[in-house]
Amino acid sequence: MRATSLVQQRGILTNLLISIAPFLLLIGFYLWMFRRQQGMMGGLLRGGRQTRVDPETVRVTFDDVAGIDEVEGEINEIVDFLRDPSKYRKLGARAPKGVLLAGAPGTGKTLLARATAGEAQVPFFSASASEFIEMIVGVGASRVRELFAEARKVAPAIVFIDEIDTIGRARGGARAVGGHDEREQTLNQILTEMDGFTGSEGVVVLAATNRPDVLDPALLRPGRFDRQIMVHPPDHKGRAEILQVHTRHVPVADDVSLEQIAASTPGMTGADLANLVNEAALLAARRGRDKVTRRDFTEALEKVQLGAARHVVMPEHERRRTAYHEAGHALIGMLQPGADPVRKVSIIPRGRALGVTLSTPETDRYGYDANYLRGRIIGALGGMAAEQEVFGVVTTGAENDLEIVTRIARSMVGRWGMSERIGTLSVLPVDGDARMIGTSEALLDAVDEEVRRLTAECYAEARRLLREHRAKLDAIVVGLLKHESLEEIEIYAAAGIERRGGAAEPVRA
Repeated sequence: MRATSLVQQRGILTNLLISIAPFLLLIGFYLWMFRRQQGMMGGLLRGGRQTRVDPETVRVTFDDVAGIDEVEGEINEIVDFLRDPSKYRKLGARAPKGVLLAGAPGTGKTLLARATAGEAQVPFFSASASEFIEMIVGVGASRVRELFAEARKVAPAIVFIDEIDTIGRARGGARAVGGHDEREQTLNQILTEMDGFTGSEGVVVLAATNRPDVLDPALLRPGRFDRQIMVHPPDHKGRAEILQVHTRHVPVADDVSLEQIAASTPGMTGADLANLVNEAALLAARRGRDKVTRRDFTEALEKVQLGAARHVVMPEHERRRTAYHEAGHALIGMLQPGADPVRKVSIIPRGRALGVTLSTPETDRYGYDANYLRGRIIGALGGMAAEQEVFGVVTTGAENDLEIVTRIARSMVGRWGMSERIGTLSVLPVDGDARMIGTSEALLDAVDEEVRRLTAECYAEARRLLREHRAKLDAIVVGLLKHESLEEIEIYAAAGIERRGGAAEPVRA
């Protein structure tokens, strides 16, 4: 008989393979992870987010930029240099290495940069400063190097960096965490690249920011950003020109006056006006019209300035109280010498407000005296004073009014030197704690006391005016309760006051 073993013995080679298989799998997994990480790092370092816009595809020129003629004049020098650099080089002149466009949001900084590239017919590299920042230190600096290297290859060219304050904030301040973080390395690389220009490469750096005050001084010195151009909101003439640009492809009815719309939109930027035209066109389309009418623009302006109307049913006693509140704003606005003309009063709820009083200036104003600002405070307190005089109560409807009053009064006393007690001092900074700039507690207490005194005097004056002209106040309320909204002519007619000129902004209640 032959005995057969129940357990089959494996060969030496099989045993060896089984022993090292787990190690081989582990090594293979680590190799795969290593190659994947290399690919990701390569993608990060290669960037690829900075977009190059070919001059043939740039459809924006200075014809599309309106309302900022003085800025166009300065930018035109850059365009002329990029078009014909030899004219400047033979006289030993060089183009500015960098141009910083600073201004409020919506004033057209990005549009102006694109128009510069379109006029000069040169390659345009666009990047947002936030795109340079990554979690891995050194990636941002690498992307900056690649961006400028690409621009040099196709020079003359324009490099545009939007929102440069993201990476260009002052180093070594209270917010700085260390000297070698990603943001600072990226900023250092931009400084190095701009220093590397000899002026003959033909690469011009345009940058845009809303906060030029927080930028690092090294960025702003000559040789980096040689020029700083402030882009302000347009004046009346500029707003009319911007409206003409935005209504090129919008069929407008004959009853529309762009000059009149420009006059009623003080302080609006180019982006605001573009939105206004679009809202008016949307309203006309919803109503099935072929052209945008004056009524569409009026309602669109109310929606943009005052908020969308809310369809709520208010109790009669609350509706009457709101009417007195708005009538108080309107009447004091009509009685105050030098105040802005009252354009509209409404008790239709809009946005967060139960009613709205709108006052706008006859012409653009750029400076305000103490009497005018005092009148603004009295007017803003008119709604609260009317409720107190008629009903003997104060409601939450005065919240927005009190915010306006506090802001103006604190600025008058603590920033603009309009208080005899505080004197010609700027005590309250725009941002941050006043104690950080060395303001003492005693001086801050004095500011608070002056603000309380000023607002108390203005509130007493508002109540006095409404008491003396109670019949006019009641007449406006009757018109509001009947029609819900009163236009400029109707308001002055109801109060029996002659229409006159003046200047301010909407007061919400």
